[in-house]
Amino acid sequence: MRPWPGTPYPLGATYDGVGTNFALFSEVAEHVDLCLFDEDGTETRSRLEEVDGFVHHGYLLGIGAGQRYGFRVHGPYEPEKGLRCNPNKLLIDPYAKAVSHGVDWDESLFSYHFDAPEERNDADSAGHVPYSLVVSPFFDWANDRSPKTPYNETVIYEAHVKGMTVNHPFVPERLRGTYAGLAHPAVVEHLTKLGVTAIELLPVHQFVTDHGLSQKDLKNYWGYNTIGYFAPHDAYSAMPHDGGQVQEFKGMVRAFHEANIEVILDVVYNHTAEGNHLGPTLSMRGIDNEAYYRVVEDDPQYYMDYTGTGNSLNVRNPHTLQLIMDSLRYWVTEMHVDGFRFDLASALAREFYDVDKLSTFFDLVQQDPIVSQVKLIAEPWDVGPGGYQVGNFPPLWTEWNGQYRDTVRDFWRGEPSTLGEFASRITGSSDLYQDDGRRPYASINFVTAHDGFTLNDLVSYNEKHNEANGEDGRDGADDNRSWNCGAEGPTDDPEVLELRGRQRRNLLATMLLSQGVPMLLHGDEMGRTQQGNNNVYCQDSELSWMDWQLASEHADLVEFTGAVAAFRKRHPVFRRRRFFQGKPVRKGEDLGDIAWFTPAGEDMTEQNWDDGLGKSVVVFLNGDGIPDLDPRGMPVKDDSFLLAFNAHYEDIDMTLPGNGYGSEWTVVVDTATGEVADAIEGGGKLTLSARSLVVLQRTGQEEHE
Repeated sequence: MRPWPGTPYPLGATYDGVGTNFALFSEVAEHVDLCLFDEDGTETRSRLEEVDGFVHHGYLLGIGAGQRYGFRVHGPYEPEKGLRCNPNKLLIDPYAKAVSHGVDWDESLFSYHFDAPEERNDADSAGHVPYSLVVSPFFDWANDRSPKTPYNETVIYEAHVKGMTVNHPFVPERLRGTYAGLAHPAVVEHLTKLGVTAIELLPVHQFVTDHGLSQKDLKNYWGYNTIGYFAPHDAYSAMPHDGGQVQEFKGMVRAFHEANIEVILDVVYNHTAEGNHLGPTLSMRGIDNEAYYRVVEDDPQYYMDYTGTGNSLNVRNPHTLQLIMDSLRYWVTEMHVDGFRFDLASALAREFYDVDKLSTFFDLVQQDPIVSQVKLIAEPWDVGPGGYQVGNFPPLWTEWNGQYRDTVRDFWRGEPSTLGEFASRITGSSDLYQDDGRRPYASINFVTAHDGFTLNDLVSYNEKHNEANGEDGRDGADDNRSWNCGAEGPTDDPEVLELRGRQRRNLLATMLLSQGVPMLLHGDEMGRTQQGNNNVYCQDSELSWMDWQLASEHADLVEFTGAVAAFRKRHPVFRRRRFFQGKPVRKGEDLGDIAWFTPAGEDMTEQNWDDGLGKSVVVFLNGDGIPDLDPRGMPVKDDSFLLAFNAHYEDIDMTLPGNGYGSEWTVVVDTATGEVADAIEGGGKLTLSARSLVVLQRTGQEEHE
């Protein structure tokens, strides 16, 4: 078939109801063949003769949704110069809206022979590389709209599409582990009960399991090995044939939006599944290697690796930047997602060598009328020099606050000299975000995430136990800042179990009541365990999946988590839009918006903050005159609270502050007992249990709604 000329934009395969336009960028290509495949694998090739601005394009009448295709790029093959074109390798369209099947790791996928790496391999890879699929853009969104929950009201739940539902007893078996399963009413109801306003999905862009894991009979479970930035991963679909994963994904988003839950995607634009110079030729490597990847300047057969995965995307090239921005806009406009969490985001800022927050990528995001309006969350580090950039991203961005995670873990396990930094972290980390005009919600507060221990394992193991990964314990972080509470792993000791339960509640309550945006790891609310494995990236098994029986066994923890989240929602003093100033809320008043006390009820002094052994502190949050306005433009007012933290291993007697702070207080949250106590007069005493957090609400002084 000879294509009509078609158009150079949009890139990829675009079906219009009559036919499909195909467009592929390659500056080095001499010519490009479009390859169409029948059900039995029969291939039909068509030369894309039209070229505009290095975009090879053509339109084929009668080609519609479900059509399997790929590209063959004819051009120079000189690896020593960074040129890797080989028309014998069928290539995945970087703009494919859907991709079918995985990679079987046949030798034909590689540009060299395994037993002779210096020799060129011209074996045809068709049948061994995934097919790109033409998809229909049409979908009945009904009255779908984004909840657009303000950051300060957001509660994020980090989840894995398969791991969340593969064992769920109320999800139909055929839907378990899929987008449709995740949108099942039983799952949505659970998230709603927890007060979740946004679900953050581990990578759902089409990914592959790398060769090394396949040889060990392991899988890339997390999905940080992308090969298609526009395609929903087909293995998460109950109907992956003919591109059905696209429709299913859209249905999932629509269902979450109906429940007022936003959908945030964890995206991996820093590298691809093609790996280092010994990796397979699946897509971009064979299309235009130097345009898409950062190569070593004085030896371009090798790749710059800021990610630890073998390659780094070349964000200095305008066409690669266009790929990223087109992908982001597609997921917002066509798939209706509400935001992105950028894996190893520092790598995207390496326009030259050092991380530059003024790089072109951030400029493009800042001015883009679509991408700039959704939630943008950075993982603010990579593995390259100077890659740790917590607090250094532009004003539009929020960040995973790694310092919050480390400090809160250290405080509750009783590490010395953490009191001052703990106070800064739970009040929004103004030292990191205030100077560049950002607000407290720039801090995404988390104690656990997919990468590391679960909450249960954080209080149950001192050491990682990654034997199942087959790397002799070399993988996974060694600095876990965990504490097993007296026994390593499972135990029947009632004292250890009670302490672990208290520590789980301490960590959850601290995170949910800190200024900023809390992020829960899926299953932490029910005591999910990975048996001490802190790196389950390759464990697609019971070890990493959620065990929903735990929701009954730890129903009290599920209830506690939901109750504290609901408490946070009711009281805006715990989700302020502006930082505390430490000053009176109005002229003529004595009480500031925040105050710090020792357990004895005395003002904290510099000496108290510098006390390396200090493990207890009390903070007063003034709800009278929060510097925010409600939707009606009226000043936000709330009750006032005391938060008493005791990370000491012994009970302490706490004296409630007097001097006008409150005439009467009521315990509303107690991580030690979970009970609500009687009213306590200002200046009175309260026994603060060892390793516990108590929240007291001021009562009897002012009337509020």
